[in-house]
Amino acid sequence: MRRVQSSEILDLESYERARSETRERLWAVKAARRVHLGPHLTFLFENPETVRYQVQEMLRVERRGSEADVAHELETYNELLGGQGEFGCTLLIEIEDERERDVLLARWLRLPHHLFAILEDGSRIAASFDERQMGETRLSSVQYLRFPCGEVPLGLGSDLPGHEVEVTLSSDQRAALAEDLADA
Repeated sequence: MRRVQSSEILDLESYERARSETRERLWAVKAARRVHLGPHLTFLFENPETVRYQVQEMLRVERRGSEADVAHELETYNELLGGQGEFGCTLLIEIEDERERDVLLARWLRLPHHLFAILEDGSRIAASFDERQMGETRLSSVQYLRFPCGEVPLGLGSDLPGHEVEVTLSSDQRAALAEDLADA
């Protein structure tokens, strides 16, 4: 997928003026790329627009904007994008109750090994994931995944024992991912 370039990043003052409109547009972009798998797993498929927004927000929050700062944020967040024929996504493990979260994150340590995309022909493509997000005793509640599908998936699933679940992507979700794949 196309990487965000430094020339696409606004200076802090310009971004502040455009922020409200940018955020409003981004909610729609993200909504079409957000997939819920069961009650606790939310996948947010990334594209250059979501990454550009994340970079702008980090620079804004940290009140930084030098060329080196922009380069660092781009290097970090461009990693979220998939490569050729891949979909990159952020997986949010959303468990409100702190005690339940601690128990499940320990129990689900192997979860990234059990996530997959489902293709039109029914085949399953395993997610690849960032090993840096793996602890020895528990899973981080934010994971960065890639699905090397080569085509828009029909759905997503988990075959983790005790958390077997599949979901079919909506036509809007599939259209958004098709747009991202074509943009690659």
